Amino acid sequence: MNTYTRRRLGVAAAAVVSTLLAAACTAAESAAPAAGRPADRPSAPAEATPTPERRPYTISFGGDVHFEGVLRTRLNANPRTALGPIAAVLRKADLAMVNLETAITTGGTPAPGKQYTFRAPASALTALKAAGVDVASMANNHGMDYMESGLADSLAAVRRARFPMVGVGANEAQAYRAWRTTVNGNRVAIIGATQVLDSEFITAWTAKGSKGGLASAKNEARLIQEVRRARRNSDTVIVHLHWGTELQKCPNEAQRGLAPKLVAAGADVVVGGHAHILLGGGYLGNAYVDYGMGNFVFYNWGPETGRTGVLTLTIDGRKVLKDQWTPAVIQGGVPVPLTGSARRQAVTSWKALRGCTGLAARPGQSSD
Repeated sequence: MNTYTRRRLGVAAAAVVSTLLAAACTAAESAAPAAGRPADRPSAPAEATPTPERRPYTISFGGDVHFEGVLRTRLNANPRTALGPIAAVLRKADLAMVNLETAITTGGTPAPGKQYTFRAPASALTALKAAGVDVASMANNHGMDYMESGLADSLAAVRRARFPMVGVGANEAQAYRAWRTTVNGNRVAIIGATQVLDSEFITAWTAKGSKGGLASAKNEARLIQEVRRARRNSDTVIVHLHWGTELQKCPNEAQRGLAPKLVAAGADVVVGGHAHILLGGGYLGNAYVDYGMGNFVFYNWGPETGRTGVLTLTIDGRKVLKDQWTPAVIQGGVPVPLTGSARRQAVTSWKALRGCTGLAARPGQSSD
């Protein structure tokens, strides 16, 4: 049971005790003699239920995850250890999130003409849960690799596992809908969408009306509408995006154009990946943006694509108080955290990626 789950159970227990005490007080007052309260004396107003004190919380993000190749062997051997040693980092956070870049199905037909198609059995969700992941996004260019039947299987697996998944749904409303939770008194809303879709699949894969599919960031107006809706009754609004250009080290024009629009609509954090390599992160005004989380639990073909890590943000309401990078390198498909001088050098290199992003090292500052 991770930190967030234990805390949620504790809050629920406290709420039950508070409700029982309030009921007892009400019953005692009703039983009191009428002479005890003069008729011309107004009743005292009922005390409002105290709001839980809001405290900072942490959320950790990992990059792209699939279970192909050597990772399928790990998954089949033991789903509960499939993510390897990086799970210890994810479990420390109050919340943890990744991009699940695969359909969850063992059947179906691969998307016609697509070079790479990914799928995984439902035990992939068991693996994420066991590693401390609380929510994932399937809004990416592999989320419907096995087309409509794969989508149906994915949604059924998510329902059975009761695993929070954003960016995908049986209709448009479900696909764009924010996942909501409360952590340390903070009302958190997380939305998932993809800016990357193969041109021949944009129509078939995008959720529209009653048609199921993925939340597409190509429909900016629809995504911004959902951010504004979440802003109205949330303390923290997070948008998780699949975006960027593969192997391009700096954010592309589409990323640089969308991020400020989402921040203006009310997003406090915008984070995502797709490029297979790390891109820079930092502050856009008071909001935090990360343009590229890179590969995470993923087969790897070179030193650049094997550089990875966990981004942990400390947040209080709308304020991102701190960003921390835990660097790792992919070995055998899973991230292995770095230590010593290798860790220090990797953190320095990660901070240097900010140079071409237009983002700042501190909230409210101008870019580096």
